[in-house]
Amino acid sequence: MDFLSVFHQKRPALIMSLPGNDPSLARIAVESGADVIKVHMNVQHRASGLHFGTFEEEKENLAQIKEIAGSVPCGIVAGNCIKDVERDFLCANQLGYEFVSLYASVAPLSVLSCPDMKKMIALAPGYAPNDVKLLSKIGADVLEASVMMPETYGQRLSAKELLEYAAIAEASELPVVVPTQRAIRPEEVGQLASVGISGIMIGAVVTGKTGETIQKSISEFRNAIDRL
Repeated sequence: MDFLSVFHQKRPALIMSLPGNDPSLARIAVESGADVIKVHMNVQHRASGLHFGTFEEEKENLAQIKEIAGSVPCGIVAGNCIKDVERDFLCANQLGYEFVSLYASVAPLSVLSCPDMKKMIALAPGYAPNDVKLLSKIGADVLEASVMMPETYGQRLSAKELLEYAAIAEASELPVVVPTQRAIRPEEVGQLASVGISGIMIGAVVTGKTGETIQKSISEFRNAIDRL
């Protein structure tokens, strides 16, 4: 199944955002039931506290991760500045990575016009409502709702956040992915699905960084999604 197809199932897709470019963690993700794997380069990752180097620095691990993933779609956060993204994003595609994941503010127009990779574009806190409607017009394929303020990372979801996600999903023409900036629980996935969310992207906030905690978290989310 390709990347976009996972968002057209009856249940939300389960995306694992690896806390490090570690092939052993990718294997755990695949074996535990992740639908998609996301990795990183050229960033200092806020949630995990880890640094990810350039494509050349990460290339060996990225190649191993893609090999392990097999038919599971893989994508990459290509950087947090336009210069780094433009330099490296197509290198990941040459390894078989299907999509690039970027905040809109660091996505060069060359990415949007590239036919070789799908684009998951993230809106940040302070986004304008029209941004939600217009992402599909500029070449994005998936909307990532990374709209929580950093100082609230790890807090529980409330009705306020569910309302915001619901409004985004209603306004968007694209599949909407919610990342675990907040400490989303497996039993809350059904409520997110009920307001139109197409994918849940779990990362360090809920999975931790070890193989054991990642395996446990993916399995719990997988079971919760499969029960919907």
